[in-house]
Amino acid sequence: MTKADIKNACKDMLCKDLYVVFTTPINGLGPVMENLEKHLEFQINLEKKGIMFGAGPFFADNESDWNGEGMVIIRAESLKEAQEIVSQDPMHQSGARSFKVRPWLLNEGTLTIQLNYSDRSQKIL
Repeated sequence: MTKADIKNACKDMLCKDLYVVFTTPINGLGPVMENLEKHLEFQINLEKKGIMFGAGPFFADNESDWNGEGMVIIRAESLKEAQEIVSQDPMHQSGARSFKVRPWLLNEGTLTIQLNYSDRSQKIL
């Protein structure tokens, strides 16, 4: 089955092409923590440019411990472009983490945002 087959079967759904980046520490948490500030600046820059769809850390099964793994979802025109964007992350340039980029087709889901006018608060549900 091909991507075209899937898109045809899901033609009434969102069918949004995105790229998921799985990022894994190479030499433990030390190098990750040394590059965290520059990495977060890079991530925020991607967010402000509209490239980043979402990002965050993966936790262990105990839902508490973190070993440095994370995931980033980005908007790009191709796998090659996505790989080029991700390779510019200081975390990857420093060798603190390796990464793998996978093409992903977003079809289903819901995003709910609550805006309260009276106190100007907001919440993502």
